[in-house]
Amino acid sequence: MTRPLRSERGFALIEMLAAIVLINIGILAMLLALSSGVVTLRRSAQLSTASVVADKQIEQYRAMTYSSVYLDTTSLTSTDSTYRSDAAYSATQVSQTCSPLVSACTPSQTIAGPDGRSYRVDTYVVSVTPAGGRAVKQVTVVVRKAGTTATLARALSTFDQDF
Repeated sequence: MTRPLRSERGFALIEMLAAIVLINIGILAMLLALSSGVVTLRRSAQLSTASVVADKQIEQYRAMTYSSVYLDTTSLTSTDSTYRSDAAYSATQVSQTCSPLVSACTPSQTIAGPDGRSYRVDTYVVSVTPAGGRAVKQVTVVVRKAGTTATLARALSTFDQDF
């Protein structure tokens, strides 16, 4: 009889440990992919909700007459640096006293979106004269996550006296 040169005792244990390590690596990769997907879905839902909030604010202006499209002068003077640092800001905003103060006249406000989260809605109304045309009012609505400066959605619409 010949004896094996090496003993195979404990070899199954090493195979088992290697298999467990490989399975753990696979499970961790799947968990990371799932958590990444959840984060992406949450961000996507927040962006689409911000778009809905911006469209709703623009629709408020579309329901108004041309002469009613303006911001409250007193509220404009109390805006913060986030409002004034946006590209849509102009020192010559279309403004007059809005009494009583309604949401369409408010330059910056925090509202609850359909998803229950708070959103900051900044509205800018400027008078623009296109080349060879007459003055129109351009309304820009910027939606941000409350407490941040990052823009989630931006909507722009132009209003003419005849429309």
